[in-house]
Amino acid sequence: MGDRTNEQWVADLASSGIDQELAIEDLRAIIRSGLPYSLSKWLTPTDPNFDALADEVTQDTILRVLDHLQSFEGRSKFTTWVHKIAVRIALTELRRKRWKDVSLDDLLDGDTAPSAAGLIADTVEDPALAVEQMDMMARIQRVIEEELTEKQRRALTAVAIHGMPMDEVAQRMDMKRNALYKLMHDARLRLKLRLEDEGLSPAEVLAVFGGG
Repeated sequence: MGDRTNEQWVADLASSGIDQELAIEDLRAIIRSGLPYSLSKWLTPTDPNFDALADEVTQDTILRVLDHLQSFEGRSKFTTWVHKIAVRIALTELRRKRWKDVSLDDLLDGDTAPSAAGLIADTVEDPALAVEQMDMMARIQRVIEEELTEKQRRALTAVAIHGMPMDEVAQRMDMKRNALYKLMHDARLRLKLRLEDEGLSPAEVLAVFGGG
């Protein structure tokens, strides 16, 4: 079971036949048993979607581990490394499901996803700071509307303001991930220059949102 050493885990999973089969089944049980705790901040085991997600994540994690055995450097316990992979896969899947029925047009229209101002008002306790942040966000959104192309605006609104995963946005916009990165980079540069023209430095923007 889970009392293998790091070296034994790697050797058994890299082998073939019964040793690999037993190691995979042991690893499957370890991953599955750890998910309720690992995902407790985002999804509870009582949620009707939990079991299906956990089974999917467990299988995807095993495949990912088998494909990347050579990248395990032994700096932590093998099972700790595996759990980190499982959590990353689970959170990616949760984000994907969250945005499944939300279109990019919905985000631009503001009819489906919560507004940035609403998100700020819900999460900031200091009323004065909330007002300052909402004012800053309004200015940034105005600049986005005036300065960026429609394609840049769609991408930046989805990723930077509403938190849609890059992979999901790239798929919706029928773009390669690298092309979307380039689009986002160009959009941020244009915003930076425009904000500087209006007397706002990136440091000032970050300071208002707790990043400076």
